[in-house]
Amino acid sequence: MKIERIVSAGLRGSTPEGGWANEIKPGDCIHTLVAVYTNEGITGWGSAFTNDTLVQGSLRVLEPLFLGENPLEPERVSEKLRANTFWMGRGGSITHTISAIDIAMWDILGKTTGQPVGRLLGGRYRNRVRPYASLLMEEPEPLTAKLLSINAQGFRAFKIGWGPFGRHDFATDEAIVRAAREAVGADSQLMVDAGASDAFWPQGYKWAVRTAKMLAEYNVYWFEEALPPDNLTDFILLRQTSPVPISGGEVLTRRQAFEPWIREGAFDIVQPDVTKVGGISEERRIAWMAEDHGLRMIPHGWNTALGLAADLQLASAIQSTDLVEYLTDSPFIDEIVQDRWRLDGAGMLEIPDKPGLGITINLDAVQHYTGVTFDAS
Repeated sequence: MKIERIVSAGLRGSTPEGGWANEIKPGDCIHTLVAVYTNEGITGWGSAFTNDTLVQGSLRVLEPLFLGENPLEPERVSEKLRANTFWMGRGGSITHTISAIDIAMWDILGKTTGQPVGRLLGGRYRNRVRPYASLLMEEPEPLTAKLLSINAQGFRAFKIGWGPFGRHDFATDEAIVRAAREAVGADSQLMVDAGASDAFWPQGYKWAVRTAKMLAEYNVYWFEEALPPDNLTDFILLRQTSPVPISGGEVLTRRQAFEPWIREGAFDIVQPDVTKVGGISEERRIAWMAEDHGLRMIPHGWNTALGLAADLQLASAIQSTDLVEYLTDSPFIDEIVQDRWRLDGAGMLEIPDKPGLGITINLDAVQHYTGVTFDAS
């Protein structure tokens, strides 16, 4: 089997707000779908957390390296793409694009062998996993209404992030967390994401320590991105002093970038994004590294249905990955698959056991949100 061509298309029209200082608009592209076509008629799908113009440029650079390659060897081919583009920068758009290609190759390998990707990764520890509803913070009253609505959909775990948190005063921060805890109830898991990777984040280490202590009073399950993402020293200190687990890593790419954070004990929970970090191949190796150091890997998943599908397969194969992120109210999660995701009565998601990623793409929805007509193969 050989790769014949790779086609990409950016998702637009319903791009959800990110809570960023320079807020994205519905027509902006931050996620790009990728289809890998083979000479045997089997197609694999992936996505990259990158603008489509950057993905298209990256594909032109990578094309001499992937054309004619064997997609049944995703780890080798992905490493080839990384190793031969080091001089363009390690990480960023090239790595994000390789992520999408890698996901698609695992999809092809599963479809060819008739096995779900999780089994090909070594075996399935679980057949279902708890998704946590991920949504932006707002002022207490509208946040409460939104959380009550999502709770009614069957979710039992929630993460609130970005928005006004850390950007006004401590009283506002606590009022938001208090309202969230009251809305979801004492028995639900509640996580808080400060979003300190945002442009010109105003807070520092002392704010993070004080906030962590406040979050503990509301039984918050983890504190995410409490500090700017390059501040390794303060993250190490924060983890040592925080009464709640510290998580992060969504902006890091490649396993080598995670290594010092894991080795030095900066996180309790590492959060690579499969559509950024290098794909399934790379995320699995990061998860193994984390587990070797007594940490957990809970993937960052503010992306697409392809990212969620990959996360589900990883969750089946990684012993410590018992949660996945579910971006609520996003057509790029809910509409671009034929069979929509459904929670069971316990608020769990079934991990697909069909071949590959286990999902079927809704090509009409993809055409609607990308303007591109993909082949039906």
